[in-house]
Amino acid sequence: MERRSGKKEWKEGVERRSGKKEWKEGMERGDAKMVKLQVKDVVFGYTGTNILKDICLEIRASSLVSIVGPNGAGKSTLLKCIDRILNVKTGKITVDGKDIKQMGRLEVAKNVAYVPQSSNRVFPTTVFETVMMGRRPHLSWFDSKKDEEKVWEVLEMLGIEDLSLSIFNELSGGQQQKVLIARALVQETGVILLDEPTSNLDIWHQLDVMETVKKLVREKQVTAIMAVHDLNLASRYSESIIMMQQGKIIAAGSPGSVLTSENIAEVYGVEARISTHAEVPYVVPLRQLEIA
Repeated sequence: MERRSGKKEWKEGVERRSGKKEWKEGMERGDAKMVKLQVKDVVFGYTGTNILKDICLEIRASSLVSIVGPNGAGKSTLLKCIDRILNVKTGKITVDGKDIKQMGRLEVAKNVAYVPQSSNRVFPTTVFETVMMGRRPHLSWFDSKKDEEKVWEVLEMLGIEDLSLSIFNELSGGQQQKVLIARALVQETGVILLDEPTSNLDIWHQLDVMETVKKLVREKQVTAIMAVHDLNLASRYSESIIMMQQGKIIAAGSPGSVLTSENIAEVYGVEARISTHAEVPYVVPLRQLEIA
């Protein structure tokens, strides 16, 4: 079967706001860039408790954005609301100007792909079959040659075509993560959401996954939004960072504007020193601060 992979030139841009302040990003981007995703005044919660509170943000096309914050900040919840796994109480989420509330489940799957956390991975199927699941929004009763070619194309692009007949559950964590990214990519959506894609991976596989996501943004012009815990990985690979705490956006913008010692002290309760290498800020935690 013939396999192929496409490459395109692209330009990048991200613009974001918190619910109360506008945040300048310190990066130059073309004003002609279209907003890919907009979240406006979103509130989500369960009876008596709001987990997301007045979330507002705009993300431009072909961007790589990281959402950071401590456990319970609302990172994963925000991603699930964008994918409509969870339905917001109030507010509006649009992709390419279309309200996801007005979309059926199939249409959402054609616009947004979701890569879950590692703890949710249970697929007693081959790698090829697992990735083919991502074609469901486009499938009729039977797999077409086009669908099979798309799967091979993506497997080859990610360098995992030799694993096509391997059982997903028998793969290493890093290999599984790349398979799940491949499954999302064959959906052919403009937005890919990744929930802690590097959790429980060693350093080599963390870098491998992050390089893969960066490659997708560059070559496939997708918009990638990741919930991550590692501030230094977020700083190294992201064009912009959204920092959350207790369901609110505390800061948003370029890595240098968000990863400050003041923000880290406020959000994480940790004293940190910010070092810079090749114009990329890195966080060096020093000590825990007393919680008032």
